[in-house]
Parts: sequence; C-alpha cells; structure tokens
Amino acid sequence: MKANRHNAIRAILTETPVFNQDELRRNLLRRSFDVTQATLSRDIHELRLYKGPNGYSFPNGESENAELPSVDSMFSSFGLEVRQAINQLVLRTTTGSAQPVAAALDRERLPEVLGTIAGDDTVLIICQDQKQASQLRQRLGELLEA
Repeated sequence: MKANRHNAIRAILTETPVFNQDELRRNLLRRSFDVTQATLSRDIHELRLYKGPNGYSFPNGESENAELPSVDSMFSSFGLEVRQAINQLVLRTTTGSAQPVAAALDRERLPEVLGTIAGDDTVLIICQDQKQASQLRQRLGELLEA
C-alpha cells in the first residue's frame, strides 16, 4: 500500500504543482488513497520532498534519489539571519525556504541539534544547552557572511 501511495505522490507531483499538504491529500483522495496528515507527513519525509516557491518537489527537480544539498549550501542560499534565545536558535529564511533548510539540518544529524520546527520563513532549532546553541549560531552566522 505504501509503495503504491508513494508512486501516486510521484505521479501527482509530475502532473501538477502542489503547494500544501491538504492539496496533496485531496489529490491522493481522488486516486482512492485516504490518508491522515500524519501519514502524509511521513510520506513527504520518506520521499525527501521539499516545499519551495513552486510547491512540493524532489531535490533539484529530480528523482528522490538525487544528492541532497548540505546545511551549509542551504543556509548560505536561503538564510537571512540567526538569533539565539538561551538553548534555541531562530533562523529567518527567504519565504518558503524554512522547511528545506530544516530538512537539511535534520538530515545532517548535528550533535548539538535536538530537533527543528519549520514554518514558512522561520526555523526553530532546539539545542541541548546554551553553549551548543551558541556554537551553532556562530557557525550559521559565518555562513551568512560568506
């Protein structure tokens, strides 16, 4: 069932732009796949989809097996500013770029990052402690200046 659903998602994304999960869920429902938001979120993660200005797509517009961009390239391309609040960092990104930046952070499995939450143009990074947050803020800040 999951493989069929993943194939349906691939087909949908090649046929039409999809800008949000609800739109993707409705397209899947038309193909007889009734999924919850949680299942759809897992599918998006497993397929390594990202949400950009043109909706959901595979990295670099290619198949799901394409080489994914690093945190450094994602943040230097889309990051605007980084601010620290105790053990948390708030990253401001260009509009629509927060989710791919957060996904890159999650893929990298940085030891100082406990987790991320992404909106449209903001990523919240939760670090183990204030010291690790400060170290990561400095690293990300350097990427902005490069």
